[in-house]
Amino acid sequence: MMRRELAALAGGTALCAGLLVVAPAAAGPAFSPPAGACTPWSASEVASGAGVLENLAFDGSGTMLVSRTGLVGGGALDGVRPDGTVTPVVPEVEAPGGIAVDGADAYFATGNSFAAGVTGSTNGTVDVVNLDTGDTRTLAEGLVMPNGLVRLSNGDILTARNLGSGAGLTRVPAADPHTPEVVRTDLGTVDGLAVHDGNVYTVTTFDTTTTLRILRENDLSGPVVSVELPGSGPLNAADDLTVGPDGIVYVAYNGGGRVVRVDPATGESCALASGLPLVSSVRFGAGPGWDPDALYATSFTGKIYKLERS
Repeated sequence: MMRRELAALAGGTALCAGLLVVAPAAAGPAFSPPAGACTPWSASEVASGAGVLENLAFDGSGTMLVSRTGLVGGGALDGVRPDGTVTPVVPEVEAPGGIAVDGADAYFATGNSFAAGVTGSTNGTVDVVNLDTGDTRTLAEGLVMPNGLVRLSNGDILTARNLGSGAGLTRVPAADPHTPEVVRTDLGTVDGLAVHDGNVYTVTTFDTTTTLRILRENDLSGPVVSVELPGSGPLNAADDLTVGPDGIVYVAYNGGGRVVRVDPATGESCALASGLPLVSSVRFGAGPGWDPDALYATSFTGKIYKLERS
């Protein structure tokens, strides 16, 4: 059933093959899919004491970017080297959220606070920092609690809000004047965002059932495939997610303290790693010093983990 739904979402059998069986990109190191899909992966610490970490992305040049937020406001965009050294990239950021990198530019959300979500405050922005020069500018203003963030293939930015009556997805067009547009409020309390092979993936945080939502990138208001995941939604508290080159989805369960592997074609899922308190974001390594076959995870406890096959 799930394969038929994905095929319909893709718009026909010609796209179905590209949706379900995806070859690794030609550029970059070869990706080795897991041997034994549900074999637990081992976890080791890359860094600790890095603050309350909300999200991560790789710049492809040897630095992991992390959004560090304060419990009572404030925050920063920091850079982490493979040896665990942490240095500020943008020293002062108000409640940073998701990060997306395109070339020398890193896009990041601000105003991602609990108060903004429940009150509907429009103090959120999408900012851009040039990683070569350090110059920072605001791309869009007037967003409500932009939490998850992803850059689409056409250059648009998509953000997710998971608190308040307007929870859903907001698009920031690549073209001037970059005016934010709410595109969906019918997906539940969605948070993390990822794009792969023309699909947008997001996951609910506080809904009764944790649900993976899959949309077409070029039809954000169109059909949705929903994959329900085991466990109590609020206790899982799914936070962020990523998609591997093989099309498998990896979800960080903040409340559950684990990373879950989901096959979107079958709906099958299993825990790859547990015992990761308040894990908030996951990405495969990219760039010098980072293992492309390993998942890296941030946590609200200030720890950064490397997850790899045992």
